[in-house]
Amino acid sequence: MMDSEILEAPLRVAGMIHIPGGTFRMGSDHHYPEEAPSHRVTVDGFWIDSTPVTNAQFRAFVEATGHVTFAEIAPDAKDYPNALPEMLRPGSLMFSPPLRAVDLRDWSQWWTFKFGATWRKPYGAGSSIKGLDDHPVVHVAYRDAQAYADWAGKALPTEAEWEFAAWGGREDAEFAWGDELTPEGRHMANTWQGSFPHENTREDGFARTSPVGAFPANGYGLYDMIGNVWEWTSDFWSTRHPADAPKACCVPLNPRGGPEGDSYDPCQPEVRIPRRVLKGGSHLCAPNYCQRYRPPARHAEPVDTSTSHVGFRCVIRNN
Repeated sequence: MMDSEILEAPLRVAGMIHIPGGTFRMGSDHHYPEEAPSHRVTVDGFWIDSTPVTNAQFRAFVEATGHVTFAEIAPDAKDYPNALPEMLRPGSLMFSPPLRAVDLRDWSQWWTFKFGATWRKPYGAGSSIKGLDDHPVVHVAYRDAQAYADWAGKALPTEAEWEFAAWGGREDAEFAWGDELTPEGRHMANTWQGSFPHENTREDGFARTSPVGAFPANGYGLYDMIGNVWEWTSDFWSTRHPADAPKACCVPLNPRGGPEGDSYDPCQPEVRIPRRVLKGGSHLCAPNYCQRYRPPARHAEPVDTSTSHVGFRCVIRNN
């Protein structure tokens, strides 16, 4: 390598992968309506964590800062005026599989608000993360992910950055790794096998989260961009892509405000609790229910919500 090439090469950042800038086709016109329209987007170069933030990494942040997560704080009745008093206790949403097939239009059949469920106790009181240091942290709301990023001197990725990185340098395939979900029978990500939500055959070896890096990296060397846990991005949710529009059309104007999770969406002021975009799918995505184990797939998540299948990773943008 020539000296000039050495000078131009980005410095390595521990635990992160450098993604060169480029233009790609974001979204899809062939799947869920919120992924459309497909359109060309250009992103600048950036660094991104090679894996989702793990329990061990999040523990280091909490020990250094004393951060208390959203799930560990009792909801304020003023913020949720219609809530039953007995529900105003700390907790988080946890996946609880039913015993038999249920109406897939009713998510309350498999999600329950579990009192005492936190990142430290992912299954509620009596559980722990012992032996799960290398699993992605879960039960983190948007403000918790943002607080970690601030502490680490990083940021949460935009939806465009995340999707560009998830493709791993390729484009126009059905999945991040090609056109088959399980090429030659090999599972490429932690997703659901069987009939969701009651039957999980665990053909990939996992019923819940998996250790980061348990499945093959993509073309950029990034692990778990697909499956395992959904990941927060900084973009406010929109029901369709604004084609040929800047991806960050809205900026938070209230950085420390109320139950909205540190910000509100000026593009949708009528939405009391704004939503951010989740990317990547999770171990709960199944062929019969949530085929969102693809880079263009996206999902809305209220910023005051934490669950057992949502985590995050961070970026550092080129100066």
